[in-house]
Amino acid sequence: MSFDSIPILDLSLARDAKTKPIFLQSLRSALLEVGFLYIKNTGISDELIEEVITQGKAFFGLPNAKKLEVQMKNAPSFLGYNVLGNEVTAFKTDWREQIDLSTPHPLPKSTDPIYYNLLAPNQWPDPSLLPSFRPTYESYIAQMSTLSTSFTSLIAEALALPSTAFDRFFDKDQQHKLKIVKYPDLSALPADQQCQQGVGPHKDSMLTSYLLQASHHRGLQAQNLKGEWIDCPPRPGTLVVAIGQGLEALTHGVCASTTHRVLSPAAGQGARFSIPFFQGVSYDATFESVDVPQEILDMRDEVLRKQGGRRADDVEFTFRKGHWEHLGEATLTNRVRSHPDVGERWYPEILRRVREEQAREREEKAKATGDGGKVTDPMSGLTGGTRKEIAV
Repeated sequence: MSFDSIPILDLSLARDAKTKPIFLQSLRSALLEVGFLYIKNTGISDELIEEVITQGKAFFGLPNAKKLEVQMKNAPSFLGYNVLGNEVTAFKTDWREQIDLSTPHPLPKSTDPIYYNLLAPNQWPDPSLLPSFRPTYESYIAQMSTLSTSFTSLIAEALALPSTAFDRFFDKDQQHKLKIVKYPDLSALPADQQCQQGVGPHKDSMLTSYLLQASHHRGLQAQNLKGEWIDCPPRPGTLVVAIGQGLEALTHGVCASTTHRVLSPAAGQGARFSIPFFQGVSYDATFESVDVPQEILDMRDEVLRKQGGRRADDVEFTFRKGHWEHLGEATLTNRVRSHPDVGERWYPEILRRVREEQAREREEKAKATGDGGKVTDPMSGLTGGTRKEIAV
């Protein structure tokens, strides 16, 4: 049976030995059948959440010149500010602006693998204009890092695995990432771009992501196994958890990575804000998996059997075994695909390979649809992908 609503799980139940089995059963069902869920009673204080929202919105109120001081293409790390309409998903422009942050890391050494460029210091906005921005987000990222690690251990237990089953995929100083995103309403978009794509259909890349919906707007939707779009409206006191492709790969498809998208607010509704946190995985990780018990694999097979043996979506899977040696290589390539302006400045050879791959994708799409496949990115003629770590 395909889901028609998004489950809500109460994390406080996992903290009580008497109610933890009930929580794990509900979590297992959500992982197998939905891959998208709300969590409440997260342990993050309401005061911190409110300050995170306040500071995030304040960033977009800065003068453009101050935001451009921390523009993403200033550095090879893919951390920093992206102007409106500068990212692509599913061959179309995403109408949003955003700033990407992460857990702090020093600059890599010249002898490190190229994908270590993703580990770097943040580009922080001018503290004379936003003095509380950096401490607020450093605190939030630290607390979300703890929450995501704890939640991943609960996922392991829900799959009848040891709570430490996924620990080997994390670095000691594991990088996690966060985005602060503004989706303007349609009246703020160019007259020839009145498209509702805030961000196109995609799956998140890593293990788990945690979305703080920072305004009252609807727009987030998850795709069920029938291909239908199910609303995921804001609910006070909750975070939305999306299961990533990495976790699906590690668990042999038991944990479903669910396609989702964001529709831009209608004209006159004002901007939608969201703040997703992405749990990282070691960039040195290889494409191995955990030994999921047969009884859990049988549950997976039963869910798929009811759907004709497949999941009804067309988002390409990032973690193709044999295609990459390390996760960092796949991640860096996907970031270049999503941000060609950064690729042009820092990774021209990777960008060349991405463009060649996208040309092949267009040709295959044209053969399959018979429509010529002439879907282009208005920024540079570059088509967009669907395999990315992305905000929702």
